[in-house]
Parts: sequence; structure tokens; C-alpha cells
Amino acid sequence: MDFVIFEGRAEVAARAQKLMQEILDRYGTGINISKVTMQNAQPPEQVQAAFDDAVKAGQDRERQKNEGQAYANDVIPKARGMAARLQQEAEGYRQRVIEQADGDASRFRQIVAEYNKAPQVTRDRLYLDAMQQILSNTTKVLIDQKGGNNLLYLPLDKIMQLSGTSSSETAPKPAEPAPAPESSTARSREAFRLREREPR
Repeated sequence: MDFVIFEGRAEVAARAQKLMQEILDRYGTGINISKVTMQNAQPPEQVQAAFDDAVKAGQDRERQKNEGQAYANDVIPKARGMAARLQQEAEGYRQRVIEQADGDASRFRQIVAEYNKAPQVTRDRLYLDAMQQILSNTTKVLIDQKGGNNLLYLPLDKIMQLSGTSSSETAPKPAEPAPAPESSTARSREAFRLREREPR
């Protein structure tokens, strides 16, 4: 029924024309059919509602198929792009790790060569480099008491910069100047004047 109503009306008309012409030729009637036109085909009224539901279901199926295809067309290129990006990031990370390992190995070979020449100097130098790297990222201040030096320099400005607070925020506000203390002579004169004003 769907084929007759929607997509196959012309085909049905052509097949009917061919079949009728064959029958008429077989009987020798001499009639030639020029054209067969199929009029509007409708389902019976008793099944019209069911037929409409079937048509609606077919339309919903096509719509959902188109929506699924559109979603696939949207998601698949994004997924492929993300996969390509992750692959490139992984390749870059691999190259970076390899280059860093090669650099560390080359540096180690150079250190070994220098260590073989002067072991104590190289050992001291490695220790000082490690301490400088470790202590440059901390706000602790180490004081050597064995030296016996009473004069200590504390780099407070550097410590404040490392702790993330500026010295202007942490510096206390300057205290207001205290009034100068009156001298003892000025106080005694004031007391003497008050005594003179008192009634005797």
C-alpha cells in the first residue's frame, strides 16, 4: 500500500499499461493504449487511522535516522581530532623525555670525566650546587653558629618576595612621633604659676 500511494504510482501505471497492451494485442482488438494515469489512491476509511499511524512511524524513523547521522557527523570528527591531538602531545612528550635523558647522560659523562681528574673538588662542587638549588626555593634562614660571627645578615627582602607578600604590605606603619617630653624646668614653672593663681 505504501508503495502504491507514495513512491510506485508511476511504476504501477507503466506496468498496467504494458500488461493491458499485451492482453489487447493477444485478442487482436487493434486498440493501442497511449497512456495510463493512476488516480489518487487512498486507504479504506476503516484502516485510515492505522495507516496514518504507520506513516507517522515511518516519518519518525527517518527523522531519528537523520538525527543520529547528524550526531555521528558531529561527534566522530571531534573524536578524531582529539585522538590526533593526544597522539601529537604524546609524541612531543616522548621526544622531550628522550632529549632530557640524552642531556642528563651527556652531563653525567662530563661530570665523571671531571671527577676522575679531581674527585674532592667535583664532590664539593656538586654539594654546593645541590644546596643552592634546594635552599633557593625555601624561606628558611640557616645560621652557622660554629663560625662565631656576631654580625648576621638576614635577607628579609628576598624572604618576603619568596613568600609572595610584598614588603609594603607587611611593613608596619610608622608610629606617630611621640610628643617630646617636657623638661623638668618647664614643669616646675607651670606648677609655680598655678600656685600663684590660687587664692590665699
